[in-house]
Amino acid sequence: MPYIPVTETQKNEMLGTLGLSSIEELFCEIPKEYRFPTLKLEEGLSESEVLAEIAALAERNVHAGNNNWFLGAGCYNHFIPSAINALASRGEFLTAYTPYQSEASQGTLQAIFEYQTMMASLLGMEVVNAGHYDGATALAEAVIIALKQKAGVEKQRVIIPESLHPEYKEVLATYLDSYNPIIEYYSGDPTAACKIGTPADSSDYGIACVVAAYPDFFGTIPNMIGAADAAHAAGGLFIVHADPIMLGLFKSPGEYGADIVTAEGQSLGNYMNSGGPLLGIMAVTKELMRKIPGRIVGETKDSQGRRGFVLTLSAREQHIRRERAVSNICSNQGHSMLRSCIYLSLMGKQGLKKVAELCWHRSHYAAAKIAALPGFIIVHETQELSGNGQGAHFFKEFVVKLPAGKTAEAVCEALRPKGIVPGFPLSRYYPERNNELLVCVTEHNSKAGIDNFAGALGELYS
Repeated sequence: MPYIPVTETQKNEMLGTLGLSSIEELFCEIPKEYRFPTLKLEEGLSESEVLAEIAALAERNVHAGNNNWFLGAGCYNHFIPSAINALASRGEFLTAYTPYQSEASQGTLQAIFEYQTMMASLLGMEVVNAGHYDGATALAEAVIIALKQKAGVEKQRVIIPESLHPEYKEVLATYLDSYNPIIEYYSGDPTAACKIGTPADSSDYGIACVVAAYPDFFGTIPNMIGAADAAHAAGGLFIVHADPIMLGLFKSPGEYGADIVTAEGQSLGNYMNSGGPLLGIMAVTKELMRKIPGRIVGETKDSQGRRGFVLTLSAREQHIRRERAVSNICSNQGHSMLRSCIYLSLMGKQGLKKVAELCWHRSHYAAAKIAALPGFIIVHETQELSGNGQGAHFFKEFVVKLPAGKTAEAVCEALRPKGIVPGFPLSRYYPERNNELLVCVTEHNSKAGIDNFAGALGELYS
C-alpha cells in the first residue's frame, strides 16, 4: 500500500496519464521471478508485542534512565520538564521547517524571537542569532569573525585555553585551516593569556582573539576579571564559551566585557540522544551584529498595527551575494532551539538559578565524599585536594585521581554491572592520564545516588 493512500479514481487517472492499464505494468521491467519473492519471515506480531520487544532491546543499552549517571564531558543529563515534549511535539512546530516566508511562519519566527530575547538576557549580550549546529561549530565561527576583523594583518594569532574541550580544538583546527592563523594555547586565567610574548615588530603579528572556557573541559571556572580589557589592549576580541546552566548562578560573560559568547544549548531542554542533535548558541555585541552567521528575527508591526515577526538579518550565501556571505552554515537547529525556548520559559530566572545551585552543591558534595576515600584525590588545575575537596572552584564537573592499581577505564568496566556510569576516563583524550576520571554531577543526581557511587568506588579498592 502506498505511504499516502489514493482512491481508485486517482489511480486510474495516474495510469491513464502514463498510458498503462494496470498497476502491475509499472513493474514490467523487473523480471517476473523477482517481483514477489517469498520471504522467510516469522509470523507477524501485534503492535503491543512489537512495542514490548523494542522496549526489551532498548533496555539492553546503557543509558541515563537505568543507571546512576555521572558521565558528562560535553553532553549532560539535566532534567527535562514534561511540558517541553508536549509543546514541542505539536504539529505546528514539529513539521515546520522554514521561517523564510514570514506570512506563513509567524509561530516559528516568534519562537526564535523569544529564544533570542531570553538568551540575550542570560548571556548578558545585545544580539543572539539562531543558530548553529553545536557549541563547537559556534565557537569556530566566532573565531572566524575575529580573524575577519583583522583581515589586513598578515600573521594572526588565536589564543585558546589548553583546557578547552579536546573535540572543540579539533573542530577549530578544521574550520581555521584555510585561514592559517597561529594558534597558541595557554594555561590558567585568560587575562594572563593576553601577555603571551609578541615580537618587537608586531605590525603584522596581531592577536585576533582570546578565547576563555567558562568553565573549561574539567569543570574549572577561570578568573575572568580584566580579561576583556587585556584582550582589547592586545588588539583582539574576547570570546567566551560558556555553560548556559551555570549562568543561572554566575555572572554572565557580557558582564565581563565579552565581544562574542558561544555555548552548547543541549542542556537547556534537549535530550542527550547519544550525542545529538545539539544546539549551537552565539551572541555578540551590537557592533558585530552584521558579522555573525545564521539569522536574526526581529519584531515589527503590520499595516494594521498588529505585532508581527520578520527575518531581519540573514548573512548566508543562500540569501545574499556569495562574496558578502559571512558563513555557509545552513541549519538553525530549529527544533532544538524551540525546546530550549520552552525550557527557559518554564524555568524562568529563579528556576534556572535553582538548577545551577543544585548542580553546584551536589557536585561539591560528591567531590567531598570521594576525596574522603583513602587514596582518592580531587584534581583542580595545579592543586590536588584531599580530605574534603571543598577548596576546588568548579561547576558540575571535577577530576578524580584514582588510587594506584586500577585505570579509569577498568573502574568504569567494574562499576557498570552495578548500574553506575562513573564518569569519563581522561585517557581517551590524554593517554598519560590513565588513572583520572572526569565526574559530572547535575540536579538529576540525588544525595543517595552520590553516596552509593562513593561507596562503590571505595569497595573497589578495599
